[in-house]
Amino acid sequence: MSQPPGELKVVVLGAGTVGAEVLRILAEQQEDLAHRIGARLTVTAVAVQDLERDRGPHVPRELLTGDASSAVRDADLVIELMGGIEPARSLLLDALRHGAAVVTANKALLAADGPTLYEAADANGVDLYFEAAVAGAIPIVRPVRESLAGDSIHRVLGIVNGTTNYILDAMTRTGADFEQALATATELGYAEADPTADVEGHDAAAKASILASLAFHSRVGLEDVHCEGITAVSSRDIEAARRMGRTIKLLSIVERVSGGADEPAGISARVYPALIPDAHPLASVSEAYNAVFVEAEAAGSLMFYGQGAGGAPTASAVLGDVVTAARQRVRGGVGPRESRYAGLEIVPLDQLRSKFYLGLHVHDEPGVLAQVAGTLSDHGISISTIHQEPAEGNDEGNTADSAFIGITTHRAREQAMQSALDVLRARPVVMSIDSLLRIEGE
Repeated sequence: MSQPPGELKVVVLGAGTVGAEVLRILAEQQEDLAHRIGARLTVTAVAVQDLERDRGPHVPRELLTGDASSAVRDADLVIELMGGIEPARSLLLDALRHGAAVVTANKALLAADGPTLYEAADANGVDLYFEAAVAGAIPIVRPVRESLAGDSIHRVLGIVNGTTNYILDAMTRTGADFEQALATATELGYAEADPTADVEGHDAAAKASILASLAFHSRVGLEDVHCEGITAVSSRDIEAARRMGRTIKLLSIVERVSGGADEPAGISARVYPALIPDAHPLASVSEAYNAVFVEAEAAGSLMFYGQGAGGAPTASAVLGDVVTAARQRVRGGVGPRESRYAGLEIVPLDQLRSKFYLGLHVHDEPGVLAQVAGTLSDHGISISTIHQEPAEGNDEGNTADSAFIGITTHRAREQAMQSALDVLRARPVVMSIDSLLRIEGE
């Protein structure tokens, strides 16, 4: 094969697990990448904070630098894998202003301040790509932003956090409680030493904001995403789901709300654990895998499945963006710009309607069911099914003279359910409200 002409100077910010994999692929596939792009990619600097740390055989020590600012100003393409908000934001803005294309996997930065980066890329006529920011190796950003650009997306429903999916899957398969499943996930390397961003849903919420912005051509920030984690999901919830032929998954849901007589129009973006039917494609997504289910007007239902994290899978998504951005630079064009023409409003969660599963402990005495059902009815909530069983003693003080009631409802407004819960908490017959889960995917 003849050597293609030209060279592009590449700077990598960060040399952790993903950074090392990116550098390995750039070195091992240099010739192939050069022919695919039309120019050779030459890594001129790898910016890190600790110059003395041993980063393995794929991170050349002679390329390490602590002066990231100077490095990005002399680059044709910057690959940002350091994470966090600062100094990543300042470095990327500097790179864009100096004419470098940017590839980033930084979901937190894009969710917090994506518009600033988009505007800087647009103002300087350079590319900003971020496939690896959502669902690791799964190609979802490009299909939503480009492949479905001529379609109308109604809804994106996804499992986009591998840690929480592993935990919920382990609880379902083994009967472990949340703490036991988290400990196993940590031992296996699926959970960080501080798993807060994962188990509280923050990681999934950042990805939801990115998907919503792309799918609905509107700016959706992290503050616009309703977020609940999985720390309150109990073994009893898992068993209740099994009894109903459903599975609990932490879902990122973004959808266009069409509006109606009692529902506003706009965008809903939310993250919470939900019950989905066992027959739904997302129910079978196991261990630390991710999957995204897209519903579009013309294309119908599409599902994207694969590894959502890890060095090699994430590096695959990064390199896909690198090739695309480099080709654009060689040929003198730019890729898709930010699309925000629709400017749709965010619909608060309390204005939406859902089916619910409600679990509560009550005193085991006559008339209790009537009081619970009456309270729900007073708030316009219709009961679908009721399951009752004697309660076992537990840490909350529930004893053998109490009962556990599991209730599923027909569709009801979120605001009505929250108001009903306030009333139920005040009733002497209700000892505790243990669960409130939405039912999705039906």
